[in-house]
Amino acid sequence: MPATPPNQPPRRPKRNRLRRTLIWSFSIIAGVFVAAIAAFLIWANVGVMAAEPEPLASVTDDPAITVAEVDGSLVLSPTEAASTTGLIFIPGAKVEPAAYAAKLSNLVTEEQMTVVIPQPLLNLAFFDTRTIDDYSTVAPDITTWAVGGHSLGGVRACQLADSPDVAGLLLFGSYCANDLTADTSLDVLSITGSADGLTTPQKASDARDLLPTNAETLEIDGANHAMFGNYGPQSGDGTATIPDEEGREQIAVATSDWAAELQSAS
Repeated sequence: MPATPPNQPPRRPKRNRLRRTLIWSFSIIAGVFVAAIAAFLIWANVGVMAAEPEPLASVTDDPAITVAEVDGSLVLSPTEAASTTGLIFIPGAKVEPAAYAAKLSNLVTEEQMTVVIPQPLLNLAFFDTRTIDDYSTVAPDITTWAVGGHSLGGVRACQLADSPDVAGLLLFGSYCANDLTADTSLDVLSITGSADGLTTPQKASDARDLLPTNAETLEIDGANHAMFGNYGPQSGDGTATIPDEEGREQIAVATSDWAAELQSAS
């Protein structure tokens, strides 16, 4: 007798059904993966916190500061004095680089430093793999470099500070995830806020042991996370109990002292 009854199509092999199932499964997985990437890219580029106009204008209108955009980085340099010391300052997650110009402007006007504020990849420092050499090309005349950052940008700055080409580290509302205790020649200043709801005082304290023992630390009473920039309120943050002007003044005094020590050692 024939294996297949007359007038009936032959049965399809099981392996064909398995292959179709696998193709269907892989297609679903690939679709989910692509959708997840698309959703992440949209999230990373939507809702970026912009610089507040008035604080930024106080910098761009200052004749003592030359403001330029070079290869995607905001560069602040002293107009008249020659600058040999520079700071590469990495923004917090989804914060516009210009939002930090006002809080760092005293380093330019008072300490004659050049400040470079780069735009991180996807607005998130975590994904930015550039080295200190990559960042420093925008200011080739600088001979002594420090790195710094706010929040997630500070975490990335700590990684860059592990380079022998870096002389100083400046942290705003941040902390290190890598161990820098062995580098006692690194000039470190870490400034936090007592009302910071994101980089809380406890988080900063828990990570203090990763900094060199001679690192300077300052907690500004009443400052919150967003006070280290000028980009408005931030979700999850605490409520500042001091005016922004007072916070800016305390930051300016501390960073000027840090810069003076950095320059005297170079």
